[in-house]
Amino acid sequence: MDKKEKKEQKTGFPPVFDENSKVLILGSFPSVKSREISFYYGNKQNRFWKMLCGYFGQDVPQSNEEKIRFLQDKGVALWDMVTVCYIDGSADASLRCLGTANLEEVFAKCKIKKVLLNGSLAYQLFTEKYANINIPYEKMPSTSPANPRYDEEVWRRALNDV
Repeated sequence: MDKKEKKEQKTGFPPVFDENSKVLILGSFPSVKSREISFYYGNKQNRFWKMLCGYFGQDVPQSNEEKIRFLQDKGVALWDMVTVCYIDGSADASLRCLGTANLEEVFAKCKIKKVLLNGSLAYQLFTEKYANINIPYEKMPSTSPANPRYDEEVWRRALNDV
């Protein structure tokens, strides 16, 4: 990683959702690999797409457009809690948050029944701002390849609840 990567302010991606979205999955901030392809969970080692598509019994879509269609077809909204930050590489531990997602935009346009928070930082930032929200939310084991405590069954149970 070069020094320029470390010092530039980074901006996340816009949310993916439509009026039929029922579950909102929130991560922390896109990884280096995700930023390279300009879409969520771009690191092939991240378990997110395999887990979500496996839950629905489908193959992982290849293009970003196909992933958006998949999410919308399944009623899944996707965003990150951090919208602007400084970050070294992909590590949440190095992230300095400059801005967080305004989830009212999503909540106003669709009927979210549950929020799933992909990892500790997403959970922490969400609860700082939205702890009193009248929508159930749950901290999920991060799908990051760096998480040795990942448990797909926890994700499956949470998705069953929606």
